[in-house]
Amino acid sequence: MHEDRPSTAPDFLLSRATGSVRTQGARQTFTDVDAAISALRNKDATMVVGAIPFDSDTPAALTVPEKIIREEGPLEPHAYYRNQTLKSRVVGFDPEPEEHLRRMEAAIGTIETSKLEKVVLARAVDIEFPEAIDPRLVAARLIDLSANRDGFIADLSPAGRPGAMLVGSSPEVLIKRQGSTVSAFPLAGSSPRRATPTEDHIAGQDLLHSAKDLHEHAFVVEHLRRVLNPLCERLNIPDTPQLISTNEMWHLGTPITGTLKDKDLTVLELALATHPTPAICGTPAEAAQALIETAETDRGFYAGAVGWCDSSGDGEYMVAIRCAEVAGDGLSARAWAGGGIVGDSNAQAELEETTAKLQTILRALSL
Repeated sequence: MHEDRPSTAPDFLLSRATGSVRTQGARQTFTDVDAAISALRNKDATMVVGAIPFDSDTPAALTVPEKIIREEGPLEPHAYYRNQTLKSRVVGFDPEPEEHLRRMEAAIGTIETSKLEKVVLARAVDIEFPEAIDPRLVAARLIDLSANRDGFIADLSPAGRPGAMLVGSSPEVLIKRQGSTVSAFPLAGSSPRRATPTEDHIAGQDLLHSAKDLHEHAFVVEHLRRVLNPLCERLNIPDTPQLISTNEMWHLGTPITGTLKDKDLTVLELALATHPTPAICGTPAEAAQALIETAETDRGFYAGAVGWCDSSGDGEYMVAIRCAEVAGDGLSARAWAGGGIVGDSNAQAELEETTAKLQTILRALSL
């Protein structure tokens, strides 16, 4: 299928402006995150890479790689991938846009009459390819299309999805650890970019001052404060979020940094403690997750976390959004986008937001 693929083609990659990791091969795999943490703590594994699903009770896809390459900056896609074309077509929606609208209206009603304060509802798009594709081609395009060169791929084979790969580009850092320093960059509250510079600037400023979006963002920041405060001797959280942009979206983001009390706490343990955040689930988490499980088809690894952790406990996990799962045979993929619903959400505006968020992955798939 891909006989002339470069020998350096990775099975896992995380590309970030601040530093990247790519790996090949598998010495060992784990579906249980706790087993992977033990292997790292006992120094039985030099690094564990891969994906944690949205629902922590389902199997993870974690790998101890054979070959590891770390780089200071973002990854540069191989010319082999840059010279390829990609054809695809949309074959279905889950749910159809009208049904998604109805679900969001129902969720707004639930928030008004229950303890639920926020829920993130997602929708999926199913894509077919006329001939088998290499998921790394999608990753290469995502990195090239990303303003900050963000991208990831993770092999989902360990979780019983042979050959399937999760491919995406997310600016949202769930958690990162470097020595005793821990950091997170949650995003919540979004608005699509606009066509003209003036309209675009206004859209950004509107988001920065939107009571509804600031309220939605605060849930995520408070969740991270609650989880990280007991684990840190110092935790710095700005009072107000900043405006950040991707090519498709404006987002509210808050850079969080802290100093860990326990130097042995691995970033994989921190990822498990912080996931899922209200940015991809809702609040209270149990109520939001129950509603998501009732309303949606299984998310699998969408809205999970993708990243790496080495035996010193350092590493980085991204929130698995703006992503697609490419099937093992390379002939189909499923892409997702979600949006946070609060009491004063507008269902139509939320539907448009998911459409804008889907552009990241759909553009990479030539749609």
